[in-house]
Amino acid sequence: MTGGDRPPPPPGATRATIGAMTDPASRPPAGTTVASPPADPAESALVRAARLLPVPHTPVWFMRQAGRSLPEYRALREGIRMLDACADPDLIAEITLQPVRRHGVDAAILFSDIVVPLVAVGVDLDIVPGVGPVVARPFRAWADLDRLRPLTPDDVPYVDAAVRALVRELGATPLIGFAGAPFTLASYLVEGGPSKDHARTKAMLHGAPELWSALLARLAEITTAFLRVQVAAGASAVQLFDSWAGALSAADYARAVQPHSATVLSGLSDVDVPRIHFGVGTGELLRLMGEAGADVVGVDWRVPLDEATCRVGPDRAVQGNLDPALLLADWPVLAAETRRVLAEGRAAPGHIFNLGHGVLPDTDPGALTRVVDLVHAETAG
Repeated sequence: MTGGDRPPPPPGATRATIGAMTDPASRPPAGTTVASPPADPAESALVRAARLLPVPHTPVWFMRQAGRSLPEYRALREGIRMLDACADPDLIAEITLQPVRRHGVDAAILFSDIVVPLVAVGVDLDIVPGVGPVVARPFRAWADLDRLRPLTPDDVPYVDAAVRALVRELGATPLIGFAGAPFTLASYLVEGGPSKDHARTKAMLHGAPELWSALLARLAEITTAFLRVQVAAGASAVQLFDSWAGALSAADYARAVQPHSATVLSGLSDVDVPRIHFGVGTGELLRLMGEAGADVVGVDWRVPLDEATCRVGPDRAVQGNLDPALLLADWPVLAAETRRVLAEGRAAPGHIFNLGHGVLPDTDPGALTRVVDLVHAETAG
């Protein structure tokens, strides 16, 4: 089956049609080559690959698979602020399900944003279209820590409700929960928004190490609580995004960041879900990111998976790592690069196919569907 063979959902879907669209009977087959798919998401290809167990095919999902590349997403989000969408259980569930229906991916990832737990504990910020998260009062002094209180499940009831609804709807398909890692969250808080050089962040890390450590410790506590809400509601795996960790040297990461990511990942050691750890530009940090407590290390497109496996070690799976830009190339190029990633991934004890970063907004959804079908066909058996 090619991307053109699988009928997409109605492009004009609105909130009024969510109920009908979430009917399990409306979902197409998940694209699996298994005749009778497992009833338990804990036995899914994704979870098994994360646990280094045999799989019926290489599992595949895409970072930002639910989002601007889908016309049904754009129709649903029209006129709705990002943070409002992230606080509406019905919207969260519907947007999370859209790529599962369309692409037949092996996992859903919760629609949310890494700043949601910060907003939930009272941080004054907004997600500005075309810019990203913008903090009204950046964090620069000890007094600013008073604005970071612990997060409780009562702060994010919409996340709990959405995850429970999704688990019922997804059945055997696992749901991945996610959160931002302490360093990336701290960078937004200290810089006041997105940054290319993270200058103020690095200045605090080096110039005020005690303040820096206290800030990341509080963020680690909030992040752990946010992930535990998702797992308690039924998420089958979690991914910790450290999007900006690649801005650091290995020495700075090991000293001032890794311990706090380790706090988050070890804070989930008592729950039986795989932990994925991902960052961009982190080729020199892959071993350290795995040692922070990850079961799976996400790899961007800069490091081949066979080399990444050597850096991560034989006890962890890898995830990745097709360059998202290649989804805009002609199909013969995209197919060849997909096969290359699969070939390099065979060096790993477990491989989850993904991109090296998120889906670009201009991506043709049909290209994603064709990649899913090719990965399943090439690795079945």
